[in-house]
Parts: sequence; structure tokens; C-alpha cells
Amino acid sequence: MIVAETHRLLLAKVNLKDAPFFVDLMNSPKWLQFIGDKNIRSVANARTHLKKTILKSYADNEFGFYKVLLKIENNKTIGISGMVKRETLDEVDMGFGFLPEYEGKGYGYESSMAVLDLAKNTFNLKSISAITNPDNSNSIHLIKKLGMTFQEMVKPFDDDDELMLFSKTL
Repeated sequence: MIVAETHRLLLAKVNLKDAPFFVDLMNSPKWLQFIGDKNIRSVANARTHLKKTILKSYADNEFGFYKVLLKIENNKTIGISGMVKRETLDEVDMGFGFLPEYEGKGYGYESSMAVLDLAKNTFNLKSISAITNPDNSNSIHLIKKLGMTFQEMVKPFDDDDELMLFSKTL
């Protein structure tokens, strides 16, 4: 199901048939470095993960992460962009991730702008946040380009990693 369209991209809801893509994405070098190893090594692992995360978010919140499809490549899935409500954060958190060959081409910005529009105009959110590893300069640059401002360092997960929290009023 398509939820948004931009000049070059479609954003669509994820389904279990997308599991092979998630194996590739979640084992890409930058995902492992900056988001972490979620131990997704098989399609079966990915399906289980999708049920517990993205598909659960759709059921609980009506929104979640969406697959990003590239129109000029026959709607090939190239990444994800979307939002999630984390128990450890006050605001809905937006995020993105792309296969290595599609990084640095503006798809993160384009898809994130569509997500911000959904957040404001479809889900009536008043503000949104983003968290990122302080070593992830590309993510920090994109988050700032989206108009978000740094708020504080946070530890939203069970590990000891401090992440940068940015937010924006919509």
C-alpha cells in the first residue's frame, strides 16, 4: 500500500514479502556500524523481526517505517524511512536507512520530507524527534537539513550507547 509519493520515490507499507530486503539492509556496513547488529541472518529471522517491530507499529500506532521504492528502477526497494513511537522517548522518532549503493543521492532527504508531511498532515503530530549515533556524520547532516535541532544526549536502549536526540516542531 502506497502511503506517499515524491518526484523520484514511492513510500509503501512493509509486508512479510520484504524480508529478503531487510536481510540485506540490516547487514549492510553502515547499518551494522551505526544502528547495530540485530542478528538478522535469514529470511525467517527477518520475518519474525518485522512482525515484532514494523508490522506491530502499524497495528498499534497506524504508522511505522515504510519501504522506499525507486521509480526509475521499476519500484525497486532501496531503503526505509518512517517513524516509530519508542517507549523511552517522549516524541515519535523518525529514521531512515538505505542500501549502500543508494546512499548520498538525496533519497534520504526526499523520503524524510514525505515522512514529515505524513507526520503533520496525516497523523497530526505536533513535533517529531530523531536519534543518531554521534559518529554518524551523514545522519546528523540530514537530520539538521530537515530542520531539526539538537536537544540532548540520551540512552534510549538497554546498551550504554549515548545517542544524539534532535527534535522539530511540525
